[in-house]
Amino acid sequence: MSRKYFGTDGIRGTANIHPMTADMALKVAMATAYVLRHRQESGSLDRVLIGKDTRLSGYMLEQAMAAGFVAMGMEVILTGPIPTPAVAQLTKSLRADVGVMISASHNPYQDNGIKLFGADGCKLSDALEIEIESAIDMDQNVLLPPPDKIGKATRLDDAPGRYVEFLKRSLPRGGTLKGIKILLDCAHGAAYRVAPQLLWELEADVITIGDRPNGRNINEGCGATHTDWLQKKVIEEKADIGLALDGDADRLILVDETGTRIDGDQILGVLARLKKEQGFIQGGGVVATVMSNMGLEKFLSGLGLSLIRTPVGDRYVVEKMREGGFNLGGEQSGHVILSDFGTTGDGLLAALQVLNALMASGQKASQFCRVFDPFPQVLQNVRITNGHKPLDDAGVKAAIERAEKELANDGRLLIRKSGTEPLIRVMAEGRNETQVKKLVSDLCAVIEKSAG
Repeated sequence: MSRKYFGTDGIRGTANIHPMTADMALKVAMATAYVLRHRQESGSLDRVLIGKDTRLSGYMLEQAMAAGFVAMGMEVILTGPIPTPAVAQLTKSLRADVGVMISASHNPYQDNGIKLFGADGCKLSDALEIEIESAIDMDQNVLLPPPDKIGKATRLDDAPGRYVEFLKRSLPRGGTLKGIKILLDCAHGAAYRVAPQLLWELEADVITIGDRPNGRNINEGCGATHTDWLQKKVIEEKADIGLALDGDADRLILVDETGTRIDGDQILGVLARLKKEQGFIQGGGVVATVMSNMGLEKFLSGLGLSLIRTPVGDRYVVEKMREGGFNLGGEQSGHVILSDFGTTGDGLLAALQVLNALMASGQKASQFCRVFDPFPQVLQNVRITNGHKPLDDAGVKAAIERAEKELANDGRLLIRKSGTEPLIRVMAEGRNETQVKKLVSDLCAVIEKSAG
């Protein structure tokens, strides 16, 4: 069954335009409370934790969702701006029944989104989201409890401090980052206070950029999706390494001391090698998505490990990890899931593990963090109008088939509709960069012609 509101990472859209309106947020909260309450054997649902990033529209959606949960008789805990993985962790540690993160991750400030977590700190399943969608469209007035059962809302002022302590416990006892110079980019997002505080408490020499959110500058020319600023500053400040988070801090991209960008595939390779050497790898491999580079697959094979691929979205990576008993997974985009510690992608958690190992190695980041030579990979997006389905076009299908035959066994072709934006994503990789670039360009032209 197809989903009406939920995409690969919750509900997302432009603020104040359906479905990202205050009215919709209210309905999502009420529907979520209704569905989860009826799924519990006890029939009780008492507590929800709500976090957000720094978008201007976060105020509107936070209050609307709080009102919806309170109307359903729940105790609401508001954290204010805090990373997505902090919401997942605090939902578990505070024994909340559900966690909510209001964020559109790496998207610009005009967008916003709603991500839902269960009591276990994991994102809700597709099946649960479909049930919630059905409840959204119900007459919700019939769901409301009597006046004496209305809930209340409070603020958790020490939420950032709780998350910082959780992250510090992921390091060996007495672990410190003293002696390393770090350039940190917070993307003017949810980690603008937590991240600098964490690294300072661990005694690192920290220079922070992207830490002055104004509601409209989240991810703007900064963060994990725009690393040019960080790459330049790392060289200027002679830093040992740069860390780039995205708007909700569930992604991490590194920059080495030469100003070179290091993506999520390389980070997965670094952590896989480390865990294999320590005897801590579980499941016999690493879980990643169809976007991960073939170079990572070859590298892992050399370590005696497998690469298990899933559809795009860290939720699918987590599901496969739980299903197969893996403790390391992630995405090329920078989501890294370390299930020994957390339940979702966590940029700061991944950063600490890499930084601790980097310091122990005595190597420079350019040596330690680049573990394989990636196959040439080209990704290009084609914007489409809502409702248009160019991938169903016979001419597009024929062009895709020709491209696949041309690549044969020397590469991969991946064409998919984005789950968060009105885009068709065209990706190809192979040993011949010129060939890969031409294939992607030609395919995008065919798709654009179909869309026109």
